[in-house]
Amino acid sequence: MGQLTGGNPLVDGHGRRISDLRVSVTDRCNFRCQYCMPAEGLPWLEREEILSFEEIERLVRLFVSLGVEDVRLTGGEPLARRDLPRLVAMLAGIPGLADLSLTTNGYLLEREAAALVAAGIRRVNVSVDSLQRDRFFQMTRRDALPQVLRGLEAIGSHPSVRPIKVNAVAIRGFSEAEALRFAEFARSTAYQVRFIEFMPLDADAAWTPDQVLKGEELRALIDAAFPLEEVPREPSATARVFRFRDGGGEIGFINPISEPFCADCNRIRLTADGKLRTCLFSLHETDLRGPLRAGAGDRELEETIRAAVWRKELKHRVNEPGFRRPARTMSAIGG
Repeated sequence: MGQLTGGNPLVDGHGRRISDLRVSVTDRCNFRCQYCMPAEGLPWLEREEILSFEEIERLVRLFVSLGVEDVRLTGGEPLARRDLPRLVAMLAGIPGLADLSLTTNGYLLEREAAALVAAGIRRVNVSVDSLQRDRFFQMTRRDALPQVLRGLEAIGSHPSVRPIKVNAVAIRGFSEAEALRFAEFARSTAYQVRFIEFMPLDADAAWTPDQVLKGEELRALIDAAFPLEEVPREPSATARVFRFRDGGGEIGFINPISEPFCADCNRIRLTADGKLRTCLFSLHETDLRGPLRAGAGDRELEETIRAAVWRKELKHRVNEPGFRRPARTMSAIGG
């Protein structure tokens, strides 16, 4: 298949070493969250456009040989992809892959938890935007909160899966009422709650800067009730993490709009149809599916990947004049 150069890690033109790959396995989703997808849904990719499990495994194996250590499976909703635990087992067997995780809306997690754990999943993030059933429905357009919480409980019953993170998108006018409920949730469970600022990746293109509920605002609301102290940030971490001073758990804030963390970004993304994206907000992407299906060897694919990673954006520029939204929305990119 061509000789790999090996040994030389993936580095971009700004000197950042790339070690984290997000792999979208489908663009389909069974929710219609307001910050992501229209109520009527989106046109889905055709089956033949989506990478097969074998194609994903080959690309992930190649990325790992180039220094990628962490792989996260995303969507769409990844559990909407039939037989996902089989892919998990295929990837978990790749030598050198240090961490294999999953981001899900949790709707199918109760059914799939045991199979995912047996296959090799070690960390899980579950999206939960409200802990109140009516407000959960308002945001996701699905009356599914009890089922999602059962899924959380199912995956939480496996001690080998840690940490389990609960992600909530923070939107002004909605999430203020959720802040203390989530704080109490974080204090009374082993889950790590993360608030994520609303980003301009919604399919309705309705995002405006004044809808962004900043992490520091939510933090102030929570700190007033439950005093917080910051935990030192790990390199390339997306979240600023705070522990409750009385020892009752922790809570995090992912603030890509108000406090961008681009300077030491180590992440790249592979879309469900085989495009390599070097930033969530990339205006350009690199096709890997075409060369892969045309019979390209690993060396040729490696050269394509290295060239794309070298061009990785310095920052996302959301807060700058002239910012352009990417053509793809969040569900089509992979969270």
